[in-house]
Amino acid sequence: MTDLQAAIADALAGWGADHVTVAVRRGDDDPLVVGDPDHVFALASVTKLFTAVTALVAVEEGALSLDQPAGPPGATVEHLLAHTSGLGFDGSEPLSQPGRRRIYSNAGFEVLADTIAEATGIDFATYATEAVLEPLALTATVVAGSPAAGWGSTASEVLTLIGQVGRPSLLAPETVARATTVAFPGLPGVLPGIGRFDPLDWGLGFEIRGDKVPHWTGTANSPRTVGHFGGAGTFAWSDPDADTSCVALSDRPFDQWALQVWPELSDLVLTNGDSRPT
Repeated sequence: MTDLQAAIADALAGWGADHVTVAVRRGDDDPLVVGDPDHVFALASVTKLFTAVTALVAVEEGALSLDQPAGPPGATVEHLLAHTSGLGFDGSEPLSQPGRRRIYSNAGFEVLADTIAEATGIDFATYATEAVLEPLALTATVVAGSPAAGWGSTASEVLTLIGQVGRPSLLAPETVARATTVAFPGLPGVLPGIGRFDPLDWGLGFEIRGDKVPHWTGTANSPRTVGHFGGAGTFAWSDPDADTSCVALSDRPFDQWALQVWPELSDLVLTNGDSRPT
C-alpha cells in the first residue's frame, strides 16, 4: 500500500458510508484504488459525463453537430450539453430563452440522448455502449435508466472515462479542449445542493470549477478542474494543471457532509506526494 492509499483509507473511515471506493491517477502512474474495485455504485448525475462523451463521439463521427437544433425552440445540442437550453431540472416546459441562464437540467440530457438516437438511428443505450463503453473496455458499467442520472459503474471505470480529459484516446484533443472550455460564458445559475454562482461556469457536459466558493472539489484544485458530482454520493474530477484525476463513489446520498469531506479528500490527493508502494 502506498502512503497516499493509506491516507485515503484513513480519511474514508469518517465518511459514514456503507460502501465507498476511491480511484486516483496521477500522470502516467498506474491507478490507485482504495475500497472494493469491483463494487458497482449508482452514479446519479455522474452519468451525465458518459452521456456527454457519447454526444461528443457522435459529433466527431458526423452524426450530430453542436449547432444542430434540439430541445426547445432556438436551442441546440450545445445548449443541452451546457445546461443553457432553458429547460428546467425536470419537465418539458422551458423556463428561459436558450442561452440566457444556466439551468441545471436532467430533462435536457434526456432530450440530448433522444436527439443522439434519432441522429444515429440507434437507440441511445446501444450507441453509448458501442461508441464509448466498448472502446474504453468499460465492461462493468451498467447502462440503465435515465441518461441523466440512471447509470451504475465502478470507480476504476469512471476514472478511465474522466481520464479522457488529460489523456484522450477516444476523442480528439481539440474536442476535449472545447468540451472543457466554458460554453456560453458569463451566465449565472444554481449548482444544485451548493448555491447560486455568477457566473456558473460549465463546458460541454463538464462542470468547470473556476473560482466557485464553496465547491465540492478542494482548495488545491485549479480553476481548470472539470468533472461532475452526483446526488447518490459520487464525484469525478480531472485537474489538468495537476495532471491528476480522482473518483469517489459511495452509497451515502449527497448532503452537507459531502461538502466537508469531499474537498478534504481532493486536497489530500493533490498534496500527498508519495504514491509509490511502501
